Amino acid sequence: MQNQFGQVITAMVTPFKNDLSIDFEATEKLVNYLIETGTEAICVAGTTGESPTLSYEEERELCKFVQKTVKGKTKIILGTGSNSTATAIESTKEAEKIGVDGALSVVPYYNKPSQEGMLEHFGQIAKCTGLPIILYNIPGRTGVNMEPQTVAELVAKHKNIVGYKDATGNLENTSQVIQLVPKGFLVYSGDDSLTLPMLSVGAVGVISVASHIVGKEIKDMINYFFTGKIDLAKEIHNKLSPLFKELFKAPNPTCIKAALEVKGLCKSNLRLPLVKLNEKQLNELKEIMNQINLKEYINAK
Repeated sequence: MQNQFGQVITAMVTPFKNDLSIDFEATEKLVNYLIETGTEAICVAGTTGESPTLSYEEERELCKFVQKTVKGKTKIILGTGSNSTATAIESTKEAEKIGVDGALSVVPYYNKPSQEGMLEHFGQIAKCTGLPIILYNIPGRTGVNMEPQTVAELVAKHKNIVGYKDATGNLENTSQVIQLVPKGFLVYSGDDSLTLPMLSVGAVGVISVASHIVGKEIKDMINYFFTGKIDLAKEIHNKLSPLFKELFKAPNPTCIKAALEVKGLCKSNLRLPLVKLNEKQLNELKEIMNQINLKEYINAK
């Protein structure tokens, strides 16, 4: 399997106007900025894009707009997961009609299916489409873990399941998945702070939140790792670690939206039940952002 989505995938926020409708002008600005700063694929309407509060019509309209904006410069992955298998199938079929490059499908949340239930759920989704599918395992949000053996069984049965976003926060889990799947299967870090450690056990890149504002640095870190410049990769990781931590001090995407507003890329508006950072939290985030200066590492030899 070829790495068709690249090393840096940004799980893009959905910019909102003050009335909380989608801000397409800001979306266009943000998409172009992401492309310029190292993003190789954009994930639309994932959790970072506030998919729980987007209607299906909004998700499709947003996806079509991003598709028109990127003009083939980067790949597009649409979040099509649901805790209803029928809904996930419908969304995945719609994604294929739109013409995206892949679908991100999360482990069903709240209803906490068994491993057998996951095999059936993802199996039916894979059978309904020709799109490449990336499985998304995030136990902290779904309440249940997809075991490595379940991932391996799905990959063995369905050729269009090509990738896995690991947000378990467990390197042992990552290692087991990589040992069980075929060579070339795409395992991505789902946690910015664990990207470098996960590369060391076989991951190919990251589906990132922090890449909204430090995409070039993350791209450099990954490139340095794969070209044997491990010390440079470690330096960037260590420099960015405080930012990675700060971006998740409030429910995602609260902090990254605040950071994007600081950078003038979009407003920090969120749909309830998420709320903006308070003044203390915002000042702490600004302080960390001001401390991050990685110019010395860009294009280092």
